Amino acid sequence: MIDLHYWPTPNGKKVTIFLEETGTPYRLVPVNIGRGDQFSPEFLKLNPNHRMPVIVDHAPADGGAPISIFESGAILFYLAEKTGQLWPQDLRARIEVSQWVIWQMANQGPKLGEAGHFRRLGDREGDQSYAVRRFTDEANRLYGVLNARLRDRPYLAGDSYTIADIIAYPWTVNWKAQGQEIDEFKHFKRWFETIGARPAVQRGLAVGAEFSTDRNTLPPEEQERIRKILYNQRALPVPD
Repeated sequence: MIDLHYWPTPNGKKVTIFLEETGTPYRLVPVNIGRGDQFSPEFLKLNPNHRMPVIVDHAPADGGAPISIFESGAILFYLAEKTGQLWPQDLRARIEVSQWVIWQMANQGPKLGEAGHFRRLGDREGDQSYAVRRFTDEANRLYGVLNARLRDRPYLAGDSYTIADIIAYPWTVNWKAQGQEIDEFKHFKRWFETIGARPAVQRGLAVGAEFSTDRNTLPPEEQERIRKILYNQRALPVPD
């Protein structure tokens, strides 16, 4: 059994999509990031970087003690190897998948996240026009990378649907909030619609929908409390 420590964000949905695609049994362990669950001592034992998702595999292949894994890319590599699914065995095909998984972790996720953050921020922290332009343009560049890659192949790593597609897709769902126009990227749009039509993808995206709250409906003081938890964090003190 896999325990999935989760909240319904793009990074969490990468893992639920994989688990739904492969039919891997899992137990959902909610990590309410707006409440600060990710900073609890129990969670920090699983992930010293205080971010979800995390999985705990209670039946690892070596038959030993449970294994915990953090970082969504590492989680997908582990689960793909464990299940033997959505992960090619051919050397060259495996390299194609690996580099697009790393591309997502190093480029797409961070930059699209910043684009969304600064576009939502408004003028609460002063003039954000440069940051909005910087990250909206970088988001546009990255959608262009996807579009060019998908011009002559159905999926990111080639002819087969893999964890490269699973890891990239959830960050594209909110393309409009990232300041993009999907019709600008016709090859990406074809891929986006193909992936989004998969029943397991739809199930994975829906996991934990009941946890979500529209923060704009909350009292201003509650919105501010959540912002302080989620943004502008500094180092946690380390006990002597």
